[in-house]
Amino acid sequence: MASKKIKNSSIIGTILTLVIIIAFALFGNDSQILNMLTSSASDNVESESVENLENISIITGNDCISKIPEDEYLRVYCLDVGQGDSILIVNEGKTMLIDASTNEMGSTVVKYLKQLGISKIDYLIGTHPHEDHIGGLDNVIKNFDIETIYMPKVVATTKTYEDVIDAIADKNLKVTTPKIGDTFNVGNANCEVMYVGNNTEDYNECSIVIKVDFNGVSYLFTGDADENVEKSREWPEVDILKVGHHGSSTSSTSKFLNQIKPKVALISVGEGNKYGHPTQSALNRLNNIGAKVYRTDENETILILEKN
Repeated sequence: MASKKIKNSSIIGTILTLVIIIAFALFGNDSQILNMLTSSASDNVESESVENLENISIITGNDCISKIPEDEYLRVYCLDVGQGDSILIVNEGKTMLIDASTNEMGSTVVKYLKQLGISKIDYLIGTHPHEDHIGGLDNVIKNFDIETIYMPKVVATTKTYEDVIDAIADKNLKVTTPKIGDTFNVGNANCEVMYVGNNTEDYNECSIVIKVDFNGVSYLFTGDADENVEKSREWPEVDILKVGHHGSSTSSTSKFLNQIKPKVALISVGEGNKYGHPTQSALNRLNNIGAKVYRTDENETILILEKN
């Protein structure tokens, strides 16, 4: 799978280079050409439309990571960060980063954000204190201006957690624990905290779950929320789901999926991971409700581009 990814990226890169050379040969050093080539990821990468979501395009592959132009689109990036989570949401120059994968991938998250032209994170969310979600948060905190940090009110004894807290203290920032029902905005996207727990014995059940609404399309970002979280409340229908716990067997229960009825499911997962994620049982349940599944181990970075 890895060699296939590299080959595809290489082919795309060669095609783009040829396009640029031809454009300059025909039209010269024209700034409009540069704008045309860099204005949007969808200009250079093939996208897929989603049935019943007419304003949505889904673009896959790490070639979609390029400088974000100033426009009114909502962009949701499910970043290719191995066996971990990192979700970036951007609209009208405002940003929310949900998790930053592992310690090992922290520098990769920083690299992606810089390639996208990000300099400030308005909302930085560590969904829960597991290393594959908060491991890279200290890298992000050190490299970007941070406005608000949301984390559950749970103290872990790991070095990973201590590194994050030290990075927060070094920049005189503070951690806020949101409450269920809290709302905030990322540009014109409306965000609501749907769940946050305090189970010190199971950090997955502490996961901050965020619902985002933009222009009639709804998204649900679940961290590692498991079956106990899923049955803790009634859930609204959503269009796009970031699948809980990398597609483990203990998340994405049939009852939960039949409540939310997502049309698209995003799975952040590492290729050939030792946990067997995503499990076939979870994939079967997603298939049974008709959700179209995208996975970072197969698709690399997944970009959802929504028109205003």
